[in-house]
Amino acid sequence: MSTPVAVVTGASSGIGRATALAFATGGAKVALAARREGELERLAELCRQRGGEAVVVPTDVTDADAVSRLAARAVEQWGRIDVWVNNAAVNAFSRFGEEPAEVARRVLEVNALGQLHGARAVLPQMRDQGEGVLIDVGSVLSVLPSPYQTAYVMSKHAVRALSACLRQELRDAPGVRVCTVLVGAVDTPLFDSAANHTGWALKPLRPTYTPERVAAVIVRTARRPRDEVHVGAATRLMTVQHAVARRLSERVTAAVVRRDHFTDAAAEPTGGNLFTTLPRGATTRGGWKDGGAAPTARRVALAGAGLALPALFLRRLR
Repeated sequence: MSTPVAVVTGASSGIGRATALAFATGGAKVALAARREGELERLAELCRQRGGEAVVVPTDVTDADAVSRLAARAVEQWGRIDVWVNNAAVNAFSRFGEEPAEVARRVLEVNALGQLHGARAVLPQMRDQGEGVLIDVGSVLSVLPSPYQTAYVMSKHAVRALSACLRQELRDAPGVRVCTVLVGAVDTPLFDSAANHTGWALKPLRPTYTPERVAAVIVRTARRPRDEVHVGAATRLMTVQHAVARRLSERVTAAVVRRDHFTDAAAEPTGGNLFTTLPRGATTRGGWKDGGAAPTARRVALAGAGLALPALFLRRLR
């Protein structure tokens, strides 16, 4: 699969944009999907400059028919789909119940149903081909809980569950692989475009990975599929911590989020980009700085793992 046909949803910014450019740099043919057609056109030109081919398909992933048309357009253009990256996502921050009900519903529709629609659209084509890789972009929050973003965490748990269920059903199609990429905090415009009803401005937790690093993992996973792939040591450590000491992990995560996910600046309530696109944020990076020699999330994960392993040992002894 030296020059694959790849479909990337949520391609107008952040991880999706970085992923499209990474595929194009290798000469791939890329179908670009997102709501902002103008930004996709500009991205398509960049993909062509890097040696790839690109087609623009404006798509709202909450519309199942639109996602089906996206798959059909890629097949019409190039005759097949080798890789489908389910990446489109939105986020909303609030104390549970203090956000409008439609905000929580929209997060679930985009993040969970959007990926379901993607799988329904592409898997019949991959079955017919006898091969293909579906990559679902999840999160460390596909494993861990986190306060103030309940709908987002629910949606990312659903993404991981979807991938696992599909792997079970596709045992009769060994050439078709379903992979889940679990990421931590990434320097994208997501935090600036999220819905926010907390009263405080947002910032990502540390360590804040670059979208280019995530994109490199996605491209590598497309070439050498694995069921689940973590991006960064901190995500692996946090997953281990939660597996061996769930209650400790939840307490630590809650404390870190309360302390480090918000700035001191007040913020007016906003629906972000959930229901309408924004004129800003059509970039790969969000401009967040990752300062300090011992980033918060890594310190917490290491400390939590150090506490969790002896606790597990003592519990087993008892």
